Amino acid sequence: MHLEIITPESNVYSGEATAVQLPGLDGSFQVLNSHAPIISALTAGTVKVDLADAFEREEKTSELIQQDKSNAKVIYVDIKGGVIEMLNNKIIVLAE
Repeated sequence: MHLEIITPESNVYSGEATAVQLPGLDGSFQVLNSHAPIISALTAGTVKVDLADAFEREEKTSELIQQDKSNAKVIYVDIKGGVIEMLNNKIIVLAE
């Protein structure tokens, strides 16, 4: 599934993911490939992304992305809140 994490300042991440764990208002929840359509508010916390391929940091990579030291296919992004939309196997996270 395609994932985009966007803040008012920048496009933090855009790429393929197999699972995304998010900090929802009522607790953490996970979205997997082919998940039913969903819109949800997010609270402050960490977004955990299981990538389809190993993450490679580039010069233009956002400083908000933290790479898992033991698994090259996992990244973390700290957010202050936001909204997620999952539709047609595409996730858009609008975060602060």
